[in-house]
This record gives sequence, C-alpha cells and structure tokens, in this order.
Amino acid sequence: QVQLVESGGGLVQPGGSLRLSCSASGFTFSSSTMNWYRQAPGKERDLVASITSTGDSTNYADSVKGRFTISRDNPKNTVYLQMNSLVPEDTAVYYCKALTGGRNRLHYWGQGTQVIVSS
Repeated sequence: QVQLVESGGGLVQPGGSLRLSCSASGFTFSSSTMNWYRQAPGKERDLVASITSTGDSTNYADSVKGRFTISRDNPKNTVYLQMNSLVPEDTAVYYCKALTGGRNRLHYWGQGTQVIVSS
C-alpha cells in the first residue's frame, strides 16, 4: 500500500536549520517526481520545491530559493528537504507529495510534519 511518511520537523530558532525526510513505499519511487508543499494556518497549500525522478532537475519557490535544497536517494526511497536560514514565515506544516511516472500519473500525499520557527 502507498505510504509517504514525513519526519524531521520541530521547533527551531530563526537562522537555524532543519532537514525533513520523506520515506516512500508502495509505488515506484524512482519513476516519480517528488515535491514538498507547505501550509501555514489560514493559508493555502503552496509548492516549496520539486525534483525530477532522477534528481537531474530541481525547482523552488522564490520565497525559499537559496535557502532550501531538495534532494533524493532513490535506493532508499527517500526525498529530503534541507532548510537553512529559517525565518518565522517558514512556519507551516510541510507535506511530501509524489507524482507517479506511470500511465495513471497518480498523486500521493504524506500526512505532514510541523515546522515552527520562533524565538
């Protein structure tokens, strides 16, 4: 069965760093585009970063460009989001999402992990 499980969230001070992980199972991870989204209270869910199936191309929201890095380890079926120079505006629930590369082009979502950036 399909599972996407995020981990690594928590409370961090402004200027600090966190690394989020998303462990995937139940589908062909190595053929899937992987994405990180985030949603702050009262706000819509926004795309933060994406990475192609082979990891040869990445994209970032302007708000995180230069601070966040998305990466993947296909043998481990895991995608990461390294977050540096965190600011309070980064506070949100962060979600891992897969877009499968097969005929159906299915979307799978994780349950989310909370990130709070505060003094």
